[in-house]
Amino acid sequence: MEKTDAIISVRNLTKRFGPKVVAVDDVSFDVQRGEFFALLGPSGCGKTTVLRLIAGFENPSEGNILLDGASVEGVDPNKRPVNMVFQNYAVFPHMTVAQNVGYGLKVAHVRKAEIGPKVAEALRLVRLEGYEERKPDQLSGGERQRVALARALIKKPKVLLLDEPLSALDAKLRVQMRQELVELQKSVGITFIIVTHDQNEALSMADRIAVMACGVVRQIAPPIELYEQPNSRFVADFIGRVNLFDGRVVGLEDGRVLIEAKGLGRIAVPHRGTAEGEVALAVRPEKVQLVSEEPRGSAIRLQGRVVDVAYYGDENLVGLRTEEALALTVNLPNVSRSTLPRVAVGDRLWATWAPEDCLLLTE
Repeated sequence: MEKTDAIISVRNLTKRFGPKVVAVDDVSFDVQRGEFFALLGPSGCGKTTVLRLIAGFENPSEGNILLDGASVEGVDPNKRPVNMVFQNYAVFPHMTVAQNVGYGLKVAHVRKAEIGPKVAEALRLVRLEGYEERKPDQLSGGERQRVALARALIKKPKVLLLDEPLSALDAKLRVQMRQELVELQKSVGITFIIVTHDQNEALSMADRIAVMACGVVRQIAPPIELYEQPNSRFVADFIGRVNLFDGRVVGLEDGRVLIEAKGLGRIAVPHRGTAEGEVALAVRPEKVQLVSEEPRGSAIRLQGRVVDVAYYGDENLVGLRTEEALALTVNLPNVSRSTLPRVAVGDRLWATWAPEDCLLLTE
C-alpha cells in the first residue's frame, strides 16, 4: 500500500465534552485504502470517540477528517461512505435475518427486485446462507454478529467501522471470529477500522495498530514492530506481557549503551538513537530462560526463587522473586507431553537472557 493512498486522514482531531473532559486530544493519522487498521487502548482512552467522529455521530471540537480526500465536516452520518457495526450489533429483534440485512437498502428506496439478490450475496459473504427467515432470538451471538456485518456490508461502504465487535462472544468463538473477519476483509477489499481493548485481537488481525492513552495516540506501527520495538513504557506494558527494570544511563561502550539497572548491575545493551538519564529496561517473558547454574559470558542474569507457577495448557507462566524483591515473569512453553511440572514453587533458579533481547525505553 502506498503511503499517499489514504482513504481516511485524521488531522489534529480534538473532542471535548464540557470544559474539563478532553476525550480526544490533537490526534492525527492516515488509514490506507484496503487496510485493516486497529485503534487499541484501555477503556476511556478515546478510541471509540475517534470512531464515532469518523462515522459522524459526534462532531469534532477542533481538527478535520478527510474521507477519500474530501472533508466530511457538516456531512450527516447517512451521507458518509462508511458504515458501523456496533458493540451490541443493534439487530432488529422483530425482523428476520433477510429483513435486517436489507433494511439499509429499503430505507434508501432501492427497488425490491434488487434487494433480494444483494441480501443473498451479503449472507453468502458472512456464511449465513439458509438463515434468511430466522429471527435474531434464534441465532447465536456469533450469528447475530454476522447479520450485523452483512447489513453493514450490503451498501458497499468505502470504510467499515467496528466498535468492539467481538467483546460479547465467548473466548473460543472470539478466536474463530478474528480469523473470519480477516478473511472477510480480504475478500471484500474494504478498509476496516476496528476499536478494541484486547491486545491479542489487534495483534492477530490488524495491518497497523494505533495505541491510544488518555486521548492521545502513543504509537502507530505494524503489530510486530509494536511488540518488539515499543516506543515507551506504556506501549511496552500494554502490548503483551513484559518485565520492566528501572535504570540509569552511565555511558557508552562499543556502540552500546551502559545502563546501571536495579537488580541487574551494570549492563551494555544495543540501542538506536540517543539515551540519557533515567530509563527503563524491558524484556519479554518468552525471551527469558530459567537455568539451575549461573550462566557465563555476556548474558544478563539474576537469581531468584519461584513464587508462582500458573498453568495455561500450552505454557506455564513462572513468577520469580529476587532477594531484592524484584519480580520477574518467565514464559515456559510446554513442549513435551508430561504431567510433571518443569519447575515448582520454592525452586531457586537463575533467569537469563541476551542483551539483544532488552528494550531500552526512554519514555
